[in-house]
Amino acid sequence: MREAPGAIPRGPGRPARRRLSRPLSRPLFRPLPSPLRHPLRRALLAVLGTASLAVAATTAGTLPASASAPTPPAGWTQVFVDDFDGAAGSGVNTADWQYATGTGYPGGPANWGTGEVETMTSSTNNVALDGSGNLRITPRRDSAGNWTSGRIETNRTDFQPPPGGKLRVESRLQMPNVTGTAAEGYWPAFWMLGAPYRGNYQNWPSVGELDIMENVQGMNRVWATLHCGTNPGGPCNETTGIGNSTVCPGTTCQAGFHTYTMEWDRSVSPEAIRFFVDGTNYHTVTANQVDATTWANATNHGFFIILNVAMGGAFPAAYGGGLDADTVPGHPMVVDYVQVLQSTGSGGGTTPPPTGGRDAYGAIQAESYDSQSGTITETTTDSGGGQNIGSLANGDWVLYRGVDFGSTAAKQFNARVASGAASGVSGLVEVRLDSRTATPVGSFAVGNTGGWQSWRTIPANVSDVTGTHDVYLTFTSGQPADFVNVNWFNFGR
Repeated sequence: MREAPGAIPRGPGRPARRRLSRPLSRPLFRPLPSPLRHPLRRALLAVLGTASLAVAATTAGTLPASASAPTPPAGWTQVFVDDFDGAAGSGVNTADWQYATGTGYPGGPANWGTGEVETMTSSTNNVALDGSGNLRITPRRDSAGNWTSGRIETNRTDFQPPPGGKLRVESRLQMPNVTGTAAEGYWPAFWMLGAPYRGNYQNWPSVGELDIMENVQGMNRVWATLHCGTNPGGPCNETTGIGNSTVCPGTTCQAGFHTYTMEWDRSVSPEAIRFFVDGTNYHTVTANQVDATTWANATNHGFFIILNVAMGGAFPAAYGGGLDADTVPGHPMVVDYVQVLQSTGSGGGTTPPPTGGRDAYGAIQAESYDSQSGTITETTTDSGGGQNIGSLANGDWVLYRGVDFGSTAAKQFNARVASGAASGVSGLVEVRLDSRTATPVGSFAVGNTGGWQSWRTIPANVSDVTGTHDVYLTFTSGQPADFVNVNWFNFGR
């Protein structure tokens, strides 16, 4: 969520190293739109996409409280869906979702870095199915005045468009049905964070955040925002971000269900991210609104999805104050479905991770991973330019699917690495096949190379490998600090 009041701002340059106090991921406030503000540049929506979203707009107000996720339009493929079917009082499907509990990520800032006051729990008192095809996230207050609520995140972190295609992330939901003074401090949200944030917690906003729906204070208004760049200020105007808001069409945001959609389009130039409510496009951000490095760092990776209801914090405070004795607990955000679609061309949405076709003996660019934990992507000064992955420390990993070794065994592994690790800090770069817990087939040790952009190619022997495998690079160290960046790797015979 947003940067905490009083949080130490990040200076320019390389991100602060891992496992220290961590910035959070949303702005202190968002301004209401003014007729004097210049409109953001918008990319035109493809005709077919507009038509399919228009259909959604005509039906959003008439669907029952529980409705199955819609059939994907022509040209789109469904890659994730949860209709929240299940017995009343049961929790979410933990094959798809994980609970974020407590008052922050482990080692992260207090109160989720936003000043919100609730404790997030996995209790069905806060997060539960209602037996009618809906999820309810309900803030509660006990007799001592302590607040609890719920926050769930997808296990998957790989939601992004394919090259030349589109990703569509959508939820039909009803905001907490409370307004006026009784709604003071309510802060529901449906949003996404860049995959490199998970396990790092200090690389916001550079890794990107996509706020598909946010609301505070029971106002009849939905906010959508892209966060990126550096904080404070920077190319994305943090902590505010590049955002806009609008009133909900028809029934108010609180009185009825509405459909909130983000469509990320790589089929157009410049690349565009569009936000919709009930099929109406009210905010678009395009790649040419920021510099190329900022856009790449914010978008050249997958994302994970978050649903939560915060209570109190900087954003509600900016619109009239936070929680007080007038705030009424027990009003849930009711979620009908979450759906992710992909399209592989200009007709359509979400992209599954790449499925292979990599040549083991050509350079595999490190930033082309299919999945990861703990990394960042940044611009490299190595010969050839492009990007590298960084902030790699003990327990981090990256996955590259479908690496073809052929019928003649590979016997060597080469990686282009750099390190600015402190004296005494080093670690192993390991190669594992088909599982990140498999025994490594090869590894090498690396310490300081003279700087985080001082590159060298290090070889290592590997056990004979033939055929096609998913390749994991894992990173192991006896120290918690980052110890290596990787630009590319390959194998040799």
